[in-house]
Amino acid sequence: MAHSVTDHQSPLPVSEATVLALPPSDQAQDLSSRWTAVDSLLCGAFAGAVAKTVIAPLDRTKIIFQVSSNRFSAKEAFRFIYCSYMKGGLLSLWRGNSATMIRVMPYAAIQFTSHDQYKRLLGGYYGYQGQALPPFTRFLAGSLAGTTAVMFTYPLDMVRARMAVTAREMYSNIMHVFVRISQEEGIRTLYRGFTPTIMGVIPYAGITFYTFETLKKIHAEKTKRPQPHPHERLAFGACAGLIGQSASYPLDVVRRRMQTAGVTGSAYATVLGTMRAIVTQEGVIRGLYKGLSMNWLKGPIAVAISLSTFDITNDLLLKMHQIGFSAH
Repeated sequence: MAHSVTDHQSPLPVSEATVLALPPSDQAQDLSSRWTAVDSLLCGAFAGAVAKTVIAPLDRTKIIFQVSSNRFSAKEAFRFIYCSYMKGGLLSLWRGNSATMIRVMPYAAIQFTSHDQYKRLLGGYYGYQGQALPPFTRFLAGSLAGTTAVMFTYPLDMVRARMAVTAREMYSNIMHVFVRISQEEGIRTLYRGFTPTIMGVIPYAGITFYTFETLKKIHAEKTKRPQPHPHERLAFGACAGLIGQSASYPLDVVRRRMQTAGVTGSAYATVLGTMRAIVTQEGVIRGLYKGLSMNWLKGPIAVAISLSTFDITNDLLLKMHQIGFSAH
């Protein structure tokens, strides 16, 4: 899934925007709002890129096992990482990460922006404008945001999966993947696996956003503090990511099998057919949940790095803006 905390994995919602200290004029307040939105967008995209880069070896390893019939274990996973390093060098562990970077930044930007818009639209429609949304509406806003982001960035997720499971001799770069798939398998192949991705992102994004927003709401009610501390936000994000990933993981396995069918020699054409084949050959737990423990390992790491990077870059940009306004 493509569900960073993103890959597919999965990004978390940006909290209430920080308001810059500006002179009390409408023009300055409007400028502050615009800059705050841009700052949050840039910080979120950068944080997602850093987090995905750090966990890339674990993410690639998870995909390798997802698309094969080999049994997954922590020992085998780390053996694969070691063998990849010995055979292809250190950079081989990050194969396909360039496609991930190109995907995760627009994905995060679209998801963050659309989530805010959906919350405002749904809040106005149901009469909760400016208030905390009820549970189902929080879930719906997250699901719609995830679906919107997937619709615009899915081909990049497909390309990333292909690069992760093939040798460099087959696909030398991102454009080579696009060109070769289009010529040999057709344009429609770029959207193979789209259905299970949408089916998976609805519960994943919905549960993740819902859990994160709910934990923040409960925290504010209990502590009387409007915002949680960084370590508390980190814990909320980790819980949200783990619950969301676990709920939608079988569809993530199905998605990867369908995406890589053209290079693995498998005939995965439909969601139900792929799921039936996996269960028949490998079983439910060892097939549909293969690599989930790896997700539990890399998920909290990704969330920790993402949120920490976001806080640091956001504070840096805020100080830069304040210095700029002071100069004027």
